[in-house]
Amino acid sequence: MPPNTTASSGQKPGKSGRKKGRKARLFLIVLVLAIIGGIAFGAYWSVSTVRASFPQTKGSIKLDGLSGPVDVKRDGNGIPQVYASSDEDLFMAQGFVQAQDRFYEMDVRRHMTSGRLSEMFGSGQVKNDEFLRTLGWDRVAQKEYDTKLSASTKKYLQAYAKGVNAYLKGKDGKDISLEYAALGFSNDYSPKQWTPVDSVAWLKAMAWDLRGNMQDEIDRSLMTSRLGPKQIADLYPEYPYSRNKAIVQEGAYDSVSGTYSPAGTASGSASTAGTGLAGNTEAPSGFQSQLSGLYDVLDNVPTAVGVNGNGIGSNSWVVSGSHTITGKPLLANDPHLSASLPSVWYQMGLHCTSLSAKCQYDVAGYTFAGMPGVVIGHNQDIAWGMTNSGVDVTDLYLEKITGEGYTYDGKVLPFTTRKETIKVAGAASKTIVVRSTEDGMPLLSDRDDELVKVGKKATVDSGAPDRGDGYAIALRWTALNPGNSMDAVFEMDKASDWTEFRKASTSFDVPSQNLVYADTEGNIGYQLPGKIPTRAEGDDGSLPSPGWESKYRWTGYIKQSALPYEYNPKRGYIVTANQAVVDKDKYPYTLTTDWGYGTRSQRINDLIESKINGGGKISTDDMRQMQLDNSSEIAKLIVPKLLKIDVADKDVRQAQKLLEGWDYTQDSDSAAAAYFNATWRNILKLAFGNKLPKELRVKGQCLNVDRVDTTGPADEDQKVRECGERDADQAQPDGGDRWFEVVRKIMNDEKNDWWKLPKTRTQKATDTRDELFGRAMRDARWELTAKLGKDIDTWSWGRLHRLFLKNQTLGTEGPRFLQYMLNRGPWKLGGGEATVNATGWNAAGGYGVVWVPSMRMVVNLGDLDKSKWINLSGASGHAYSAHYTDQTDLWAKGELLPWAFSEKAVGKRTSDTLVLEP
Repeated sequence: MPPNTTASSGQKPGKSGRKKGRKARLFLIVLVLAIIGGIAFGAYWSVSTVRASFPQTKGSIKLDGLSGPVDVKRDGNGIPQVYASSDEDLFMAQGFVQAQDRFYEMDVRRHMTSGRLSEMFGSGQVKNDEFLRTLGWDRVAQKEYDTKLSASTKKYLQAYAKGVNAYLKGKDGKDISLEYAALGFSNDYSPKQWTPVDSVAWLKAMAWDLRGNMQDEIDRSLMTSRLGPKQIADLYPEYPYSRNKAIVQEGAYDSVSGTYSPAGTASGSASTAGTGLAGNTEAPSGFQSQLSGLYDVLDNVPTAVGVNGNGIGSNSWVVSGSHTITGKPLLANDPHLSASLPSVWYQMGLHCTSLSAKCQYDVAGYTFAGMPGVVIGHNQDIAWGMTNSGVDVTDLYLEKITGEGYTYDGKVLPFTTRKETIKVAGAASKTIVVRSTEDGMPLLSDRDDELVKVGKKATVDSGAPDRGDGYAIALRWTALNPGNSMDAVFEMDKASDWTEFRKASTSFDVPSQNLVYADTEGNIGYQLPGKIPTRAEGDDGSLPSPGWESKYRWTGYIKQSALPYEYNPKRGYIVTANQAVVDKDKYPYTLTTDWGYGTRSQRINDLIESKINGGGKISTDDMRQMQLDNSSEIAKLIVPKLLKIDVADKDVRQAQKLLEGWDYTQDSDSAAAAYFNATWRNILKLAFGNKLPKELRVKGQCLNVDRVDTTGPADEDQKVRECGERDADQAQPDGGDRWFEVVRKIMNDEKNDWWKLPKTRTQKATDTRDELFGRAMRDARWELTAKLGKDIDTWSWGRLHRLFLKNQTLGTEGPRFLQYMLNRGPWKLGGGEATVNATGWNAAGGYGVVWVPSMRMVVNLGDLDKSKWINLSGASGHAYSAHYTDQTDLWAKGELLPWAFSEKAVGKRTSDTLVLEP
């Protein structure tokens, strides 16, 4: 692996040092290839091969289809600012430039969204393609393009595709990226032309990763094989509205007009009909095994931006000018997504040389390679950020199969079917049949043989219809209906005020995001957008539902005018960090039962209020420092209890003393943070993890558990060996803020049943909280001794909590030498789970970083040229480009780059200029 990199490392090497380092690595590549593949192989894949795909960034290039010249100005980090005289030229140039830097990433993305990964990577991806074809993202995207999107959006998508294809013209795979050169040795794959639908489909992939509580639906149902209703309720406590503030704190829903008013008070009697205020209490018996199989399928689907729907969070907040040193708003955003290389985000600016009806855009920020426009950022008038709202837009249904159809309200209805042929590199094609209900719900269970078998054998409640040929699992999801989210991207990019921004947000169907707003006139705001379903009374979407009764189907969607928002609230700031959107007593609709629990959001609220109440004004750097806050809220609750425990073992007592005087910050060099987090991990494992069913526990963790399916008299001594089945980054308990709340609820109940552990051959039974905590402290001491050594003076959180950046295809499953070429790291990080500096880790699986602040930005509405930004990696997707990971060291240290916006400021920072000519 490449050398370790530490967040607190010394000075950055100079340019000459970096050049020498790159030359040395390039030489090493050639040497390794020559040794492994022979002289001919090494000679073919030479330094020139590695460099062949590097983009031209100076001089000029002629592009057919442009109406005028376009300037592409790159700064010292390779971040492009594009200047054109028409909208079409602007987006055509965007397509060309993104393809220069990231086409391999774009190509993989479109193969994922269309279920065609097998065409690139062979038979190992067939199962994934089968599932993705069943979801049919590209089919929905095609319908959106054909029937939903505006004429101007289509025109921009076409221009973008034209730019990508102009880049591809006349190029072989090895001319595009190192990865294609590698693929060329195993198959004859070559990239195809880009289409507008390829861009639209990416929004579906993003929506899938940000889909809400589908994972919680599955987990709650799986828990019923080991836990009772009260125990499951313990593990999913109510959101703490009184302690952790909701996003929207002012205004109310008016049941008379059916709208939300940010300055209003509740009027009339809000009806709960069709709102899903009451919840299901249990899932159909026998569903657990099916859901376990479904989980396995879902877990294997490649991620777009997140960790397969788990652990997705983000921070975004805005402070009005009354509280800032500039007198104008400051807006911060850092979305928490999977760590990937290259970063999921691409920084750029799109500027019309003169704003007019012909050329309407002057915008900069973060977008996705493969998609035109800017997703998060600012234009000359407004700025906006996003966090995942977590609203529930998916439901699972158990369908009763009868012959060639399914039962619905006592009738047998036919499935809608279609055939899909999957082409496989190096193997024969495979054809599958996709079945869907009449209301468009695909049968996910058709994609797994075990699900079919279990569906035929599943035990169900007596009230369920006869099984016939078995049961199936179907999915209802808002993103499977055509929408016009792509329209919203272009509308937001040119919005000039709050009214235009809110109007643009109405097009943002999926994924539903918390939108935070500020403008140069001094206004701030928040809007919840999205197509959010309503459900029948008694169904809150928290558990899978019987599909054979219409009363469990969705009843409609919440009107856009009824969705919560705020505009210039009296407190002068708005914080969104995946907490509840609005207090449940102030709003009649159930948006979800599975909010984040507000740990990060309340910490941000507290930091802002502390600054304001202290009489200070908030600066751009204050916003940056808030993004880096490493405080552990769960440590504040638990450490005082740990310090009161009388520890007999001198080595454990030595570790315990690390916690004395600790300020609860999780810096990378903190030994106390390392020991506390190890103790927290072991508390969770002992109190909860060992009591969960195997389907939720981490792979490799095997336990002797009581049999639950024995016949005859019960025998407490009868045990069965069960091993966990989940990957380390997906297992439970993951240690997030839901688990903070679980522990908080029982903390003062010292003899709660969750603290009790049976006696084993090596351990005494525990009956109280402090006995379990004492055991967790011992286990943590010896775990860290094994991992970090016996000398606690050498311990640090960063040695445990490391970030590896991996190419998401060949960097994870390619040959070792290729992984060495494509991957980078590790970096030793501070921060942690449910911390504002959210370098997430899964407590069930280990301490490694699973998700990260994928970018950070602070927009200064008083002077846009004084805004700051950073990306996780760099602008380039080319492994040996100077801009592959040139931002990562700065990112790890919490630094931000200057973000030039005006033409004058951009000119001062420009290193290279490329002119694209007609």
